[in-house]
Amino acid sequence: MDVEVVPAAVDEPLVRALLREYTDEMASRYYDRPATEAEVDEAIAEDPDDGLHPPTGVFLVAREGPGVLGCAGIRELTPGTAELKRVYVRPGLRARGLGGVLLDAVEEHATALGYHALRLDTRSDLVEARGLYAKRGYVEIPAYNAAPYASHWFEKHLWRG
Repeated sequence: MDVEVVPAAVDEPLVRALLREYTDEMASRYYDRPATEAEVDEAIAEDPDDGLHPPTGVFLVAREGPGVLGCAGIRELTPGTAELKRVYVRPGLRARGLGGVLLDAVEEHATALGYHALRLDTRSDLVEARGLYAKRGYVEIPAYNAAPYASHWFEKHLWRG
């Protein structure tokens, strides 16, 4: 796989399609059944992609040729701390290390933007994601927000060289 991870705007058509796919999967897993179009639309409206752009954030996509394989983004949470959002790898491409590639890239961008820590929230049913975060050095912390669907909160301190 010849993958490059590059910044992208969340309003690009291919990126919007990928984010809709992400939201569809998150809603479907939450409801434990296929989500309806209306439920996906509602989920997108409830959790906009605010802040995933310069100067205090970035949205990255993993590309192979013209196709997008996955994504991850950060936005400022507090001065010095960013929030990791929208980590997603398309289902047929999972368990190949692409999630780790995306996390490495987003952590590099976070450090370049001056962040010393990344935080994220996630749900109990996203077992694979929680495993990836733990494997990559994220530790579970007390809740830092009141996100209605979150049940686990993680943080990773970034080292500067």
